[in-house]
Amino acid sequence: MNVRQMWAAKLAGKPLPAPSRLPVGAAATAEAALGLRPRTAFAGRVLGIDPSLRGTGLALIEFAPGRAPVLLRCQTVRVSARLPMAQALAEIHRAVLAFLDGTEVRHVALEQTIFVQNFQTAQILGAARGAAMAVAALQGRPVFEYAPLRVKQAVVGAGRASKEQMARTVMALLGHGRPLASDEADAAGVALCHAFTWRE
Repeated sequence: MNVRQMWAAKLAGKPLPAPSRLPVGAAATAEAALGLRPRTAFAGRVLGIDPSLRGTGLALIEFAPGRAPVLLRCQTVRVSARLPMAQALAEIHRAVLAFLDGTEVRHVALEQTIFVQNFQTAQILGAARGAAMAVAALQGRPVFEYAPLRVKQAVVGAGRASKEQMARTVMALLGHGRPLASDEADAAGVALCHAFTWRE
């Protein structure tokens, strides 16, 4: 694939070929033509968060150059519908703090909320995201947000991938034996997206 074809793929939202499959020097030339700085592999731990008031997904993944990402820990923060919103937000706060406290998490990555059915749902999701983001900010961890379409493109290679495709790809990338819960797979996907697309 030449630089012009890469440019067209970039504009169409298609993934670029992995640098290892390009001729020597072609990856740098393509990135320069697209106005991108050369990419260095992300190293460190990322906490991925898929926020929701009653079922927030958390996934802590470690990345190191030259080896596959490792899932260190994951959890779905289940909050009973009987609990009031304030207590649900406190549960999310406590769970995120437990993941961050005493660990060397370099970055926190969250999935953005793009479409909601109504104003009340938007308020609830916004509150859940705020609870998670506030903990990261108080801990001094940089927070990054990614649209669901971008997460799917980075992880699966197709922005319209189904949740099942996403979960299968995430588990394959992590070499994880047991199936992950849906919210945990989504959180891991956000963390993978951050590491795969990160630029210093």
